Amino acid sequence: MRIRFRSITLMTGLALTVTTAGAVPASAVIGGTESTRPYSFMVSLQYDSPRPDGHRCGAVLVAPQWAVTAGHCANTPNGATAGVPRGWKVRVGSLDTTTGGEVTDVDKFYRRHLSYNPPGEDLALVHLRDPVLAQPVRLAGATPAVGTPARILGWGAAGTSCDDFKDPKCFPGKLREADTEVVPLDRCWDDDGHTLPLCVGRADPPVGPGTTDSGGPALVRSGDDWALAGTVIGPGIRGADFPDMYTDVAKNSSWINGIVTGSDVPPDDPGPNVEGTAEVGDCKGSVVRAATARPEDPALALTNGHCVPSGRPAPGTALVDRPADLPRPVTIAGRDGYPKATARATRLVYATMTGTDIALYRLDKTYAQLAREGAKVFRLATAPMRTGDRLLMSYSSSRPQCTVEAVVPHLREAGYQQDGAVRYAPSDTCVSGPGYSGSALLTPDAKTVAGINNTHNRDGGRCTEGNPCEVGKDGTVTALKGRSYGQQVYRISACLTKGSRIDLSRPGCRLTSV
Repeated sequence: MRIRFRSITLMTGLALTVTTAGAVPASAVIGGTESTRPYSFMVSLQYDSPRPDGHRCGAVLVAPQWAVTAGHCANTPNGATAGVPRGWKVRVGSLDTTTGGEVTDVDKFYRRHLSYNPPGEDLALVHLRDPVLAQPVRLAGATPAVGTPARILGWGAAGTSCDDFKDPKCFPGKLREADTEVVPLDRCWDDDGHTLPLCVGRADPPVGPGTTDSGGPALVRSGDDWALAGTVIGPGIRGADFPDMYTDVAKNSSWINGIVTGSDVPPDDPGPNVEGTAEVGDCKGSVVRAATARPEDPALALTNGHCVPSGRPAPGTALVDRPADLPRPVTIAGRDGYPKATARATRLVYATMTGTDIALYRLDKTYAQLAREGAKVFRLATAPMRTGDRLLMSYSSSRPQCTVEAVVPHLREAGYQQDGAVRYAPSDTCVSGPGYSGSALLTPDAKTVAGINNTHNRDGGRCTEGNPCEVGKDGTVTALKGRSYGQQVYRISACLTKGSRIDLSRPGCRLTSV
């Protein structure tokens, strides 16, 4: 199943390519107009948004301290299903995302599922720190029949080709509305299992929600008032922009009411412990120290060599002691995935994509300073990974277990070769996917970086970019579609000197030279 959500997805590239993609292709509350009067229950959920106004998703007030939104709109860094977010706020009952209405923080959230499957249950509730005076909307008592008139609302993209979040013509701060109807489910979805979604909108002329409209409402008439029939999920598996899938609120009302009334509240979910996961430029990484490092030495951040923003090292070469090129500070996560400490890179100490794929940055804080701030620092392995080793991959949202299925003599990709790379055993979770470049491969005690996540064979191609191939000792070339790989880091320690500097001439240092 593949669903393109109407919220915001930011991710880094896969394998040797590092990119930052915006949201899904933009559309709009098309076929409608700018709203002329506010809806007391309409909510702008605001946090971690590339839009200048901070709007991330729509939401709908269902009680004085509760709003419902899409499950994929309620994300914390470590992917918890229930807990306390940071920096989330709502603006309730206004036509504008930046002024008017009532503003308060979100102090709790509950997602129906860890993932967004089944799509008909892609739902979340957010609890407001302070009750608001605005009038909530009632929940629809039954699934609306095909042909039922529906009204949709949102602050999403205002054109079919908008991708500039800073352009007010693309992403206006004024609420829009459109009148449409419930249509047969087979226009959005072809699976008859689980809790099925609603299909709302029209293809010709198009009517539907746009990017950052996820969680917004599909309303139906209930007497003289509105009732909430569904919340935006996004385009269905059929791939058309319109009509779009919405949760069926009536089918999820027991879950909603159980939390709102306090009669059936899920337990808090701390989520996986992702302590120490670092953001290094557009990639993941970790802060590491060699056994010989002193507390007063500047700390070192480790990521992939292909993540260097100023450009990859050429095959057979390394970048040594260069100006740091990271546009943002390195952030180090606490247990819950939120930043525990930050530091700026002062130098690119070393980077190569030959023999291994690594980059080391020297930071402006020492190991002692980071320790005082409570930041997790990992030991740097001095022994190679071997077949059968169990590992933890330190993603920002999880810490899945991995097994080294094989140590590959040589891994080739787009003119580069790494030696002793490790292939992960097949797994639904332990993969090298978009945004996972540079993730640390940890020993089972989560104290030592044994390796670094690296690349993935996307199409089954042989040795091309995005399609690494394995080269055996006898020269046999094998390409395994869908398989992921990590790189060795044990050679690093022998090359480090005091002050977190590198000396490639040291005895025992076997990293690629300039």
